[in-house]
Amino acid sequence: MGGHANLTLGSEGMLVRLRLIGQMEAWSLTSENILPTGRKTRALLATLALASPRPVLRSKLAELLWSRRGEEQARASLRQEIHRLLEAMAPLGSQVLAINRDHLALRTGTVWVDVDEVLRASPTNPSALSLLDGQLLEDLDGVDPSFDAWLAAERERLSDRARDLAERLLREKTDPESVIPAAQQLLGIDRSHEGAWRALMRAYARRGERGMAIQAYERCRAVLAEMLDAEPSEETQALVAEIRAAAPAKAPAAAASAPVPRLSLRAAPLAETREPREPRDASRIDSGKLHHRGGARVGVLPLQLVGTSEAEAHLSTGLAEEITAALARFRWMFLVASSSLARFAVQGRDELSIRRAFNIDFLIDGSVQKAGERVRISLRLLDLRAGNRVAWSRRFDRPARDLLSLQDEIAAEVVAQIDPEILLIEGQRVAARPLADPTAYDLVLRALPLLHRLEHDPFMEAGELLRQAIGEEPDYAAAHAWYAYWQMFLLGQSWTTDATAVLTAAEAAADRAITLDPQDAKALTIAGHVRAYLHHRVREGIALHERALMVNPNLPMAWMFSGAAYAYLGDVAEADRRVRRCKQLSPIDPAAFYFDATAVLVALLKREHEAAVEAGRTVIGMNPNFSAAYKPYIAALGHLGLIAEATNTLRRLLAIEPGFTVRSFIAASPFEHVEDRDHYAAGLRLAGVPE
Repeated sequence: MGGHANLTLGSEGMLVRLRLIGQMEAWSLTSENILPTGRKTRALLATLALASPRPVLRSKLAELLWSRRGEEQARASLRQEIHRLLEAMAPLGSQVLAINRDHLALRTGTVWVDVDEVLRASPTNPSALSLLDGQLLEDLDGVDPSFDAWLAAERERLSDRARDLAERLLREKTDPESVIPAAQQLLGIDRSHEGAWRALMRAYARRGERGMAIQAYERCRAVLAEMLDAEPSEETQALVAEIRAAAPAKAPAAAASAPVPRLSLRAAPLAETREPREPRDASRIDSGKLHHRGGARVGVLPLQLVGTSEAEAHLSTGLAEEITAALARFRWMFLVASSSLARFAVQGRDELSIRRAFNIDFLIDGSVQKAGERVRISLRLLDLRAGNRVAWSRRFDRPARDLLSLQDEIAAEVVAQIDPEILLIEGQRVAARPLADPTAYDLVLRALPLLHRLEHDPFMEAGELLRQAIGEEPDYAAAHAWYAYWQMFLLGQSWTTDATAVLTAAEAAADRAITLDPQDAKALTIAGHVRAYLHHRVREGIALHERALMVNPNLPMAWMFSGAAYAYLGDVAEADRRVRRCKQLSPIDPAAFYFDATAVLVALLKREHEAAVEAGRTVIGMNPNFSAAYKPYIAALGHLGLIAEATNTLRRLLAIEPGFTVRSFIAASPFEHVEDRDHYAAGLRLAGVPE
């Protein structure tokens, strides 16, 4: 190592697995999480890993992580972070880190780093490209301006290397069956790569799938507009014109001698616009769904095994079946039995073949690994209509003591988080195309994002779309349920001059929904909230919430609404338990601002005013248009005597709901215990809410 001879880096054997792509992870070989908690400490470890096996000067590290501090202060800070790094990696720290007064380094051969695997990938061994499923160190932006600049360069270096290899692999492919996955892999690295989009279009066209080829063009156009504010090139536009005219598609240059079949005019149309059809597999789970008006089609592959233990084999199939069964409780999804997909797990997990065989829109796959007394399960949701885009991913690292309970626990969290993700993607897909001859399902999907924005005009448009959905299909339970949900917001935001009419309409819509489909958990819990919140019939509401949770125990909305009902009843301990269960199931939900508002209320009723204020600030930050979240937040500020913040927050509330007073609060209050209502009202008065 030239001038660094005094820094000995021996080969001590692999001790640590370090993941830098996506969110940073560090694991010992015994599956112990040794990732430092501090962002600077993680940045220090990442810098050493990306430089390895070369040592890094202390002065360089200090400048990289503390560019705004003086040299001595930066060096002192570096010493503290080295100490924290050694503590986090104890007892492996001294075996992994080589430290002297001038340099730091990772000892050669002691740390496995995913980036190294990607950089070592080659045309003869390209499998490591599959590790590139996220951005390099995506959770370390903003550590320091100097570090940010360095990280941007490292990301570009990794992306360039991976893109070069993926381009080379694509050039080597000739037949459509190999071109399609190679093009998709390149697009996973560089979404704006027009050459890859054209290769994908040509491959679909050569296979007679004109609709898929045109869909690829539409995705290409959307990506270029989003990322580059540009239109596809003339070459790409000429290619899609040729495909639309059902003329022979141009073959790649390397395959010029191969016969090119003519495009079939009977090819399937775009996936987004075709009529729903039954999957070819007769064992598809229908789950008693009453309405075949549309819905996402989802499949769950048995998990890939990393290792060969009996426990892993059990979890591979058992967890896939448990997730499939749990998803079947969500009425708007259509599930393919995981046993029907098992052959694809054995034959190479070909997503394209799965989609063609079962007409699946979303696929869940992953891996399971057992090390000692711990199990690691990695799962992801692929949007097959968007080039196998990873729409959601999660890793679970848990003790392996009770595998059946572990299976239930993970399945519950997975389905609770996937349901809103798929609903959001479906809504975006519907909103992106012209509203021509829509189904009731399309109208509901288009309405929900407008509803949750809580901006007056789009919100009113959402109500009109839901009314149209009911008119289109009067016996569609989901349309009635969401219309009742919309009515609750209409009254809660004080956007109506006829509260009595809204109360009547909300109850009628909720009752109609559960009459049409008494097994729809969302309809049941929405009806329960109408009873408890709007009509102050709290115990009736709780009965409906319990029914919803019997039908679908993994529905976060039911846990949240039932938590609110128990808060109205005065049982704050049970309310708190249910709100926590909601957050455990779905910690990052598109409607989190609504769910978290219940946590503000529960904290206020528990007289935990600091917690209520902290939660209130978070909820208002997520959606400043949601008036109901301001009220318990303002009351908590009043009890704490934070008058300046209370005054500013009250001003923002009154801009949304000008007529809010203590008297209007009491009139609308659903609380059964007078002392809870009075405590709430006292906080509002202390905060300056007009009487």
